Amino acid sequence: MSLWTPQQQGLQEILQTIHDSTDTQNRDVQRTITQKLNQFTRVPDYIAYLAYILGQMPQEEERIRTIAGYLLKNNSRLILHSLPQVAQYVKNTVLQAFGDSSDMIRNAAGQDLVAFLGALEPRNWPECLQQLVAALDSTDLGVQEAAFNVLEKACEDYPRKLDIEINGTRPLDYMIPKFLILSEHPDPRMRAHAVACLSYFVPINCQSLFAHIDTFIACLFKRASDEDPAVRRHVCQALVLLLASRPEKLMPEMNNVAEYMLYSTKDKNENVALEACEFWLTFAEDVDLSPFLHPLLGKVAPVLLDCMVYGEDDLLWLEGDVEDADVPDKETDIKPRHYGGKSHGYERDANGNSDDGEGGVAKSRVGAYGEETIDSDEEDEYEMDDDDFADEMSTEWNLRKCAAAALDVLAVRFGQDLLNVLLDPLKQKLWSTDWLHRESGILALGAMAEGCIDAIEPHLPMLIPYLIQTLSDPKPLVRSITCWTLGRYASWCTQQTTEDHKNQFFVPTMEGLLRMVLDNNKRVQEAGCSAFATLEEDAGPELAPYLEPVLRNLVFAFDKYQHKNMLILYDAVGTLADAVGRALAIPMYVDILMPPLTKKWAKLKDDDEDLIPLLECLASVTIAMGPAFLPHAGPVFERCTSIIHRSLLQYQAYQQNPEMDEPDRSFLVVALDLLSGLTQGLGMALEPLLSQSQPNLFTLLTVCLKHPQAPVRQSGYALVGDMAMSCFPLLRPHMPGIMNELILQLDPEPKVEFISACNNAAWSVGEVALRYGRDDPEFQQWVGPLIARLIPILLHPKAPRSLHENAAVSIGRIGLMHPTLVAQHLPEFAQAWCQALYEIRDNEEKDSAFRGFCTLVQTNPAGIAKSILWFCNAIVRWTSPTPELNSMFQTLLSGFKQHDPSGWAQQVASFPPGIQERLHQRYGV
Repeated sequence: MSLWTPQQQGLQEILQTIHDSTDTQNRDVQRTITQKLNQFTRVPDYIAYLAYILGQMPQEEERIRTIAGYLLKNNSRLILHSLPQVAQYVKNTVLQAFGDSSDMIRNAAGQDLVAFLGALEPRNWPECLQQLVAALDSTDLGVQEAAFNVLEKACEDYPRKLDIEINGTRPLDYMIPKFLILSEHPDPRMRAHAVACLSYFVPINCQSLFAHIDTFIACLFKRASDEDPAVRRHVCQALVLLLASRPEKLMPEMNNVAEYMLYSTKDKNENVALEACEFWLTFAEDVDLSPFLHPLLGKVAPVLLDCMVYGEDDLLWLEGDVEDADVPDKETDIKPRHYGGKSHGYERDANGNSDDGEGGVAKSRVGAYGEETIDSDEEDEYEMDDDDFADEMSTEWNLRKCAAAALDVLAVRFGQDLLNVLLDPLKQKLWSTDWLHRESGILALGAMAEGCIDAIEPHLPMLIPYLIQTLSDPKPLVRSITCWTLGRYASWCTQQTTEDHKNQFFVPTMEGLLRMVLDNNKRVQEAGCSAFATLEEDAGPELAPYLEPVLRNLVFAFDKYQHKNMLILYDAVGTLADAVGRALAIPMYVDILMPPLTKKWAKLKDDDEDLIPLLECLASVTIAMGPAFLPHAGPVFERCTSIIHRSLLQYQAYQQNPEMDEPDRSFLVVALDLLSGLTQGLGMALEPLLSQSQPNLFTLLTVCLKHPQAPVRQSGYALVGDMAMSCFPLLRPHMPGIMNELILQLDPEPKVEFISACNNAAWSVGEVALRYGRDDPEFQQWVGPLIARLIPILLHPKAPRSLHENAAVSIGRIGLMHPTLVAQHLPEFAQAWCQALYEIRDNEEKDSAFRGFCTLVQTNPAGIAKSILWFCNAIVRWTSPTPELNSMFQTLLSGFKQHDPSGWAQQVASFPPGIQERLHQRYGV
């Protein structure tokens, strides 16, 4: 095989680009470089050039060679499609660079080895693995440690790829004993690597490790008192992983392990303490381990409580005492948010998990334990550089948060028993003279809110006034955590049990949080605004009498807030509109709220990302204000239409030139959702705007329904359904084009990312069918194709529950309008239909669906024969059916009984007693 050699011209071009990339001040230069580097990835031997610069150009600065190494790591997957001589050259050169005398080059090459070994898999590069394992025996500590660094990262990133057979032998059969021996190495770095490597094989149930499990556990106990904190941290990590995957191995020693973990949770080194604290979180999360954890509560809970006090390092990062309301935010403070659009679902009765599904976006609220969190799906991609580090400290996982999370789970698990253990230490914290201890007590109180609510409830008449008073604490960190904790108890404060309860708890909580919304510290504003949004959700229409002061405070915040908190303020305004609904339509409220929203709206350009949360907020406001929004509707409608038009043109350009960056779909999605809001709020009053729109909105909508990105289609179908409900005469002429797309969207096995679009399509079909009316000839042509797609969705065992529900409701509604065409299919879907809908709460959609189903049963009584039990179960699960539906139930059940009295009696006798009882009570059958 001929060896690869670089061409000078290509080499110089890549080298020059890397040199240019060191000019980080010039934004334009950086943008050009990014484009160039993206283009280089299409050069077949690009990775070989990078390897050459890293390993074969000692005359270049180390920094330049290291950048080549990092680019090589980022493009490691290109090796899978490289020519054999390119791949061989890269592998040889990187292994050679790994032996370089420079630490920087060696580190870069080490990262490349991890990446290439992962991409190729060890089975396809055994010589690399052999070389690394052999280096563990080196007498040169530097060589030994470099190899261990690579192996540890490989064991962490892809343990399963190492747990394999190569040419008849299992590398781990040799490596595991080697790691066990090295856990005794005189150098603490080697001991830490060894324990870490071993621990990563626990979760994958690795037989090579479990063959030595007793030796491994003995090794952990031996290293437990190691003087080096990194070793102790890995010991704790290994014990956490063992507890999660092989708890039976630890149970015989649990008293010793628990003592050690309690001791380690108090370790002065925060990394060790955090790892040990994870043990209690893992322990609490496994319901099967509750009996083993329960006896330890008395020791564990107070230790967790102590871990929740801010450390001195935290306070340095947080700069908690400043009045910084006038300080503009840095752009790095604002986390990216992905707007997901709204998905149609239903609320369930029986086993909770409501799926009302209107909000498709992760709210920009304060996250668990009082700080804003990074979205978990972004953490993987989150590469931190040094400048970001300080900003991230307040949001990253730490001992305090881990302890609070563990306490939260313990509260859910043990309720009253946990409170019994913590009552005295918690009182000491809450009434401490040291503000740091008070703050941690308030955090603990919030963490326990969900699980211990029944046990804490008798204490709330004393605790809520204490918390409201604490909102006046001079320390901003105390005020902000108090907001969070009040938010956790908002549902108790908003229970309108008596006028007295309202005046003593609800009104003061609302006033206190509104005061925090206007605090002079940004962290307090953020926590206050988030907690107030939670209070709004829980209070709902109860807020209506207080709308004037609430709106005046929120509107004042529009002038006061910096960039980041403005996003949370939009959420609070939108949530308020959702909570109070039409109460917001009073002209005085419209006059208070609309000027600041209109002012923001006018300031933001069409491509400003801040327009997205504002449009989202306006969607809720338009629905709530209804006809009162009409004076503001024109500019909103026109801007949404122009955003949709512009976004579709951008996407068209991108499809013709894939070199461009893919346009951000959020603008398109949120503009469609705001039009949905306008449609729900204004209905037929939109006619003049729709008829004058240029280009025509219906034409744009039909394009959106074919859009390659599922969230766009999802919001498109939501708009179709809302238009069907609110202004069907305007939609009807465009239905033939829309219906063709809609039928295609109904997929029994949608990919995960298409589920919401499919959901909304299934829901909108039902809305359209109802509006066409009984036996409408135009709609009849679509009944066959629709039913042929909806039944397989309903019958598909793996389709998500929400999709089953939407399909069932639409089948029922189509059946209500076209019973003769649908009834023949009844035997196919009757049981699945009843199973899909019996848990849904009573509502209008469920009512029309059941009226349709009853009409199908009347049309084809034989079709229900095999599903009578499920049908009766669905009937008795209704809390209060409408008179029309109730009479249909009565007629059908009496008909069954009269048709074959003895057969009916026999059948009912086989039903569960609860169903028999309710059928007899309600319907006398």
